[in-house]
Amino acid sequence: MSNLLSKASILLTPTATSDGKLHNIKPNTTTGDFTFTRGTVATRVNSNGLIESVASGLPRIDFTGGTGQILLEPQSTNTATYSNDFTQGDIFNGSTDPSLSDTILTANQGTAPDGTNTAQLLKDDNDGGSGQTSLDYFSVNVVSDNFNTVSIFVKKSLSNNFIYMQTAGYDSGTSDRSWFDIQNGTLGTTSSEHTTKIEDYGNGWFRCSATFKTTTDLVGSFRIILATADNVTSITRNGTNGVLLFGLQAESDASRNFPTSYVPTSGTTVTRNGDFANSSGDTSLINTVEGVLYTETACLVDGDNNRAISVALDNSNYASIQYNPTSNRILGRYRNAGTFVAGIQFDVADRTQFSKIAFRYKQDDFALFVNGVKVGTDINGTVLSADTFTSLNFGTSTNSNPFQGKAKTVAVYKEALTDAQLISLTS
Repeated sequence: MSNLLSKASILLTPTATSDGKLHNIKPNTTTGDFTFTRGTVATRVNSNGLIESVASGLPRIDFTGGTGQILLEPQSTNTATYSNDFTQGDIFNGSTDPSLSDTILTANQGTAPDGTNTAQLLKDDNDGGSGQTSLDYFSVNVVSDNFNTVSIFVKKSLSNNFIYMQTAGYDSGTSDRSWFDIQNGTLGTTSSEHTTKIEDYGNGWFRCSATFKTTTDLVGSFRIILATADNVTSITRNGTNGVLLFGLQAESDASRNFPTSYVPTSGTTVTRNGDFANSSGDTSLINTVEGVLYTETACLVDGDNNRAISVALDNSNYASIQYNPTSNRILGRYRNAGTFVAGIQFDVADRTQFSKIAFRYKQDDFALFVNGVKVGTDINGTVLSADTFTSLNFGTSTNSNPFQGKAKTVAVYKEALTDAQLISLTS
């Protein structure tokens, strides 16, 4: 623990959890602990790099990328009724069972991201022909104006380095295609109708996802197709093309256009509830008149809703670090009786990447620091009276503007640290 972190009155790092509790390093008492709720089982990537289930009510320390981080997500439902059986089941609001086009599907052909021997091999059928070679879902019915996200774990197995995802029959009626480089873990050509993402899960596995939206034509198709290069739609079926597949997920949401953590299914849809962590600390640990709120955090997506971490009394009285709906915008805010008496904004390059952020508050002395730079000040603002703020929350109060993202560190200071100290803290 650095000298500056040791000065904090409340300090959270991803170290310890228990049923209904997210434990802080400081103070090492129940007063400092966050109250945590999530009413369902969820998954995380553990310290060995494997996907595993976490019991309901237990916070998740997720090691995607190799470093532990507290993971807080919104509620989501996997509508793919058989997430790891590509011979049956439907997706979204209904579809046919999956079918194969000039491919062979073989179960239990490799170690999956959860450590089991359940990866399935999708391979061309070696008939000597050429064309699209795929796993297909037809008559896929979706909800009007929802964001529909399909994600699947893919690993290179044979010679081809790419797959692409294709949706067809929605609105324009044309085929929309997006390519994924499963050798290097990068995106290829992407349709303007798709929002795409590729994530490295280690051991050669990548989670590939595509999101699409439709308002008029609600029934179409979704296909996962083998490819030999970016923007190439046809392969020669000579028995050398194939990939390992695991963990299909189909999520539909009115406002969210990205995949959430894997939700296993086996015969029915399954819902994972949202994560909420609130009510850490008390007036003995939080100074309303002056102090610093510090976070090392990243959002799940850019520009969706207000995502805040705060010391607060309620939704009208708080000091917060807040991610704004404006793309990549971070705010330091102090709210007094419903009025923002200080508000400093700064746009980072990518809010889905971790930033170190500190917001200092004091009478007529407010400042925001991001990644070692003092990015803004506000020298006019009246603070609340002493002992007003009662808790530290992942939100502006209990479940208001809830933070959804990843956190490596959250700290509260009872004094307004100097510029030099805050530049050092956020560097």
